[in-house]
Amino acid sequence: MSSLIILAIFVGLLFWVISIFNTLVRLKNRFQNAFAQIEVQLKRRYDLIPNLVETAKAYMAHERDTLEAVIAARNAALAGLKVAANNPGDENAINQLAGAEGALQGAMSRLSVVMEAYPELKANQNMMQLTEELTSTENRVAFARQAFNDAVTEYNAYKQSFPALLFATSFGHATDAKLLEFADSAAIQAAPKVSF
Repeated sequence: MSSLIILAIFVGLLFWVISIFNTLVRLKNRFQNAFAQIEVQLKRRYDLIPNLVETAKAYMAHERDTLEAVIAARNAALAGLKVAANNPGDENAINQLAGAEGALQGAMSRLSVVMEAYPELKANQNMMQLTEELTSTENRVAFARQAFNDAVTEYNAYKQSFPALLFATSFGHATDAKLLEFADSAAIQAAPKVSF
Protein backbone atom coordinates (compact mmCIF):
# COMPACT_ATOMS: atom_id res chain seq x y z
CA MET A 1 0.00 0.00 0.00
CA SER A 2 2.79 2.46 0.89
CA SER A 3 4.56 1.69 -2.39
CA LEU A 4 1.37 2.65 -4.25
CA ILE A 5 1.28 5.96 -2.37
CA ILE A 6 4.94 6.60 -3.21
CA LEU A 7 4.29 5.69 -6.85
CA ALA A 8 1.25 8.00 -6.96
CA ILE A 9 3.30 10.86 -5.47
CA PHE A 10 6.11 10.23 -7.97
CA VAL A 11 3.68 10.16 -10.92
CA GLY A 12 2.01 13.34 -9.60
CA LEU A 13 5.37 15.10 -9.34
CA LEU A 14 6.34 13.90 -12.81
CA PHE A 15 3.14 15.31 -14.33
CA TRP A 16 3.69 18.56 -12.39
CA VAL A 17 7.24 18.93 -13.81
CA ILE A 18 5.99 18.05 -17.31
CA SER A 19 3.31 20.72 -16.93
CA ILE A 20 5.96 23.32 -16.03
CA PHE A 21 8.06 22.32 -19.06
CA ASN A 22 5.08 22.48 -21.41
CA THR A 23 3.98 25.85 -20.07
CA LEU A 24 7.47 27.30 -20.60
CA VAL A 25 7.50 25.99 -24.18
CA ARG A 26 3.99 27.29 -24.88
CA LEU A 27 4.78 30.77 -23.53
CA LYS A 28 8.07 30.95 -25.44
CA ASN A 29 6.31 29.93 -28.65
CA ARG A 30 3.68 32.58 -28.00
CA PHE A 31 6.17 35.45 -27.74
CA GLN A 32 8.11 34.16 -30.75
CA ASN A 33 4.88 34.11 -32.76
CA ALA A 34 4.08 37.61 -31.53
CA PHE A 35 7.46 38.77 -32.82
CA ALA A 36 6.69 37.16 -36.17
CA GLN A 37 3.63 39.43 -36.36
CA ILE A 38 5.84 42.46 -35.73
CA GLU A 39 8.18 41.21 -38.44
CA VAL A 40 5.31 41.04 -40.97
CA GLN A 41 4.25 44.62 -40.26
CA LEU A 42 7.78 46.02 -40.22
CA LYS A 43 8.55 44.33 -43.55
CA ARG A 44 5.39 45.87 -44.97
CA ARG A 45 6.53 49.28 -43.78
CA TYR A 46 10.05 48.74 -45.11
CA ASP A 47 8.56 47.83 -48.49
CA LEU A 48 6.44 51.00 -48.56
CA ILE A 49 9.27 53.39 -47.73
CA PRO A 50 11.19 53.07 -51.04
CA ASN A 51 7.93 53.74 -52.92
CA LEU A 52 7.37 56.84 -50.81
CA VAL A 53 10.92 58.04 -51.51
CA GLU A 54 10.58 57.37 -55.25
CA THR A 55 7.36 59.37 -55.37
CA ALA A 56 8.97 62.20 -53.44
CA LYS A 57 12.10 62.27 -55.63
CA ALA A 58 10.23 63.79 -58.55
CA TYR A 59 9.23 66.77 -56.42
CA MET A 60 12.17 67.05 -54.03
CA ALA A 61 15.22 67.21 -56.25
CA HIS A 62 17.05 69.46 -53.76
CA GLU A 63 16.41 67.17 -50.79
CA ARG A 64 18.57 64.25 -51.89
CA ASP A 65 20.35 63.95 -48.52
CA THR A 66 17.05 63.58 -46.68
CA LEU A 67 15.82 60.92 -49.10
CA GLU A 68 19.11 59.00 -48.90
CA ALA A 69 19.00 59.17 -45.09
CA VAL A 70 15.53 57.61 -45.11
CA ILE A 71 16.68 54.74 -47.36
CA ALA A 72 19.85 54.18 -45.28
CA ALA A 73 17.80 54.11 -42.06
CA ARG A 74 15.29 51.74 -43.66
CA ASN A 75 18.09 49.38 -44.73
CA ALA A 76 19.63 49.44 -41.23
CA ALA A 77 16.23 48.71 -39.67
CA LEU A 78 15.65 45.84 -42.10
CA ALA A 79 19.04 44.36 -41.16
CA GLY A 80 18.17 44.73 -37.47
CA LEU A 81 14.84 43.01 -38.07
CA LYS A 82 16.55 40.06 -39.75
CA VAL A 83 18.89 39.61 -36.76
CA ALA A 84 16.04 39.91 -34.24
CA ALA A 85 13.81 37.54 -36.22
CA ASN A 86 16.41 34.78 -35.81
CA ASN A 87 16.13 35.02 -32.02
CA PRO A 88 13.37 37.31 -30.73
CA GLY A 89 14.33 36.58 -27.14
CA ASP A 90 17.90 37.85 -27.54
CA GLU A 91 18.43 41.14 -25.72
CA ASN A 92 21.19 42.39 -28.06
CA ALA A 93 19.14 41.67 -31.18
CA ILE A 94 16.07 43.40 -29.78
CA ASN A 95 18.16 46.40 -28.68
CA GLN A 96 19.73 46.62 -32.16
CA LEU A 97 16.28 46.56 -33.76
CA ALA A 98 14.97 49.19 -31.34
CA GLY A 99 17.91 51.49 -32.13
CA ALA A 100 17.49 51.04 -35.87
CA GLU A 101 13.76 51.69 -35.58
CA GLY A 102 14.47 54.88 -33.65
CA ALA A 103 16.83 56.07 -36.38
CA LEU A 104 14.27 55.21 -39.05
CA GLN A 105 11.54 57.07 -37.17
CA GLY A 106 13.81 60.11 -36.98
CA ALA A 107 14.58 59.98 -40.70
CA MET A 108 10.87 59.61 -41.51
CA SER A 109 10.07 62.58 -39.28
CA ARG A 110 12.65 64.71 -41.11
CA LEU A 111 11.15 63.62 -44.44
CA SER A 112 7.70 64.56 -43.21
CA VAL A 113 8.92 68.03 -42.23
CA VAL A 114 10.63 68.52 -45.61
CA MET A 115 7.49 67.38 -47.43
CA GLU A 116 5.58 70.24 -45.82
CA ALA A 117 7.46 72.64 -48.12
CA TYR A 118 6.11 70.89 -51.25
CA PRO A 119 2.33 71.42 -51.52
CA GLU A 120 2.18 69.75 -54.95
CA LEU A 121 3.80 66.64 -53.44
CA LYS A 122 1.30 66.55 -50.59
CA ALA A 123 -1.54 66.72 -53.14
CA ASN A 124 -0.14 63.85 -55.25
CA GLN A 125 -2.51 60.85 -55.22
CA ASN A 126 0.32 58.30 -54.98
CA MET A 127 1.84 60.18 -52.05
CA MET A 128 -1.51 60.40 -50.29
CA GLN A 129 -2.09 56.67 -50.72
CA LEU A 130 1.42 55.77 -49.56
CA THR A 131 1.23 57.95 -46.47
CA GLU A 132 -2.17 56.46 -45.61
CA GLU A 133 -0.73 52.96 -45.94
CA LEU A 134 2.26 53.94 -43.79
CA THR A 135 -0.04 55.37 -41.13
CA SER A 136 -2.10 52.18 -41.13
CA THR A 137 1.06 50.10 -40.92
CA GLU A 138 2.38 52.18 -38.01
CA ASN A 139 -0.82 51.38 -36.12
CA ARG A 140 -0.39 47.68 -36.88
CA VAL A 141 3.22 47.79 -35.72
CA ALA A 142 2.12 49.38 -32.44
CA PHE A 143 -0.52 46.69 -31.85
CA ALA A 144 1.87 43.87 -32.79
CA ARG A 145 4.57 45.30 -30.53
CA GLN A 146 2.10 45.51 -27.67
CA ALA A 147 1.09 41.86 -28.20
CA PHE A 148 4.77 40.85 -28.30
CA ASN A 149 5.58 42.74 -25.10
CA ASP A 150 2.54 41.22 -23.38
CA ALA A 151 3.66 37.71 -24.42
CA VAL A 152 7.24 38.40 -23.27
CA THR A 153 5.98 39.71 -19.93
CA GLU A 154 3.82 36.62 -19.42
CA TYR A 155 6.75 34.32 -20.32
CA ASN A 156 9.18 36.13 -18.03
CA ALA A 157 6.68 36.28 -15.15
CA TYR A 158 6.01 32.55 -15.35
CA LYS A 159 9.69 31.69 -15.75
CA GLN A 160 10.61 33.81 -12.72
CA SER A 161 7.84 32.51 -10.49
CA PHE A 162 8.02 29.61 -8.09
CA PRO A 163 8.20 26.68 -8.84
CA ALA A 164 9.01 27.25 -12.54
CA LEU A 165 12.22 29.10 -11.64
CA LEU A 166 13.56 25.87 -10.14
CA PHE A 167 13.34 24.13 -13.52
CA ALA A 168 13.56 26.90 -16.15
CA THR A 169 17.33 26.86 -16.58
CA SER A 170 17.55 23.08 -16.83
CA PHE A 171 14.72 23.13 -19.40
CA GLY A 172 16.63 25.56 -21.64
CA HIS A 173 14.99 28.80 -20.49
CA ALA A 174 17.94 30.41 -18.73
CA THR A 175 17.55 34.02 -19.86
CA ASP A 176 14.56 36.32 -19.79
CA ALA A 177 13.14 37.51 -23.09
CA LYS A 178 13.61 41.22 -23.88
CA LEU A 179 10.75 43.65 -24.35
CA LEU A 180 10.77 45.60 -27.61
CA GLU A 181 10.91 49.22 -26.48
CA PHE A 182 11.91 52.19 -28.56
CA ALA A 183 13.85 55.15 -27.22
CA ASP A 184 11.10 57.58 -28.18
CA SER A 185 8.30 55.13 -27.39
CA ALA A 186 5.55 57.71 -26.91
CA ALA A 187 6.27 59.42 -30.22
CA ILE A 188 6.43 56.15 -32.12
CA GLN A 189 3.12 54.90 -30.72
CA ALA A 190 1.44 57.92 -32.26
CA ALA A 191 0.77 57.57 -35.96
CA PRO A 192 2.95 59.79 -38.15
CA LYS A 193 1.37 63.17 -38.78
CA VAL A 194 1.28 64.14 -42.41
CA SER A 195 -0.98 66.99 -43.39
CA PHE A 196 -2.20 67.64 -46.90
